Amino acid sequence: MSRDASITLDWADGTYTFRLAIGQLRELQEKCNAGPAHILSRLSTGTWMVDDITETIRLGLIGGGANPVEALRLVRSYVEERPLAESILPAISILGAAVVGAPDEDEAQKKSGEAETMTESPASQTES
Repeated sequence: MSRDASITLDWADGTYTFRLAIGQLRELQEKCNAGPAHILSRLSTGTWMVDDITETIRLGLIGGGANPVEALRLVRSYVEERPLAESILPAISILGAAVVGAPDEDEAQKKSGEAETMTESPASQTES
């Protein structure tokens, strides 16, 4: 199964899909002067910088299919004009999905593995 690292969150004024593909991750690195794992660590340990939060969410929206102008408007309204602490967990979820995979991808892989096991012949199941 291929992974697309997207995650859907109830955020701001609705439900949005976020995705940080390689292009967005490279842009995030440039904007934050750090690699994705380092940014994720900063977000998780409370040593974040403002752009770690704003750019992760903005680029995640764009990668998830939002128009760049709309993504910027949403970040300005729901991140920059609110307490930044409200946006840390969504940023961690978005970047975490890109770095380690989205939780629903893990479930889909498990189900795929179970389906493959169930389709094996009884003889091959008893041999293992």
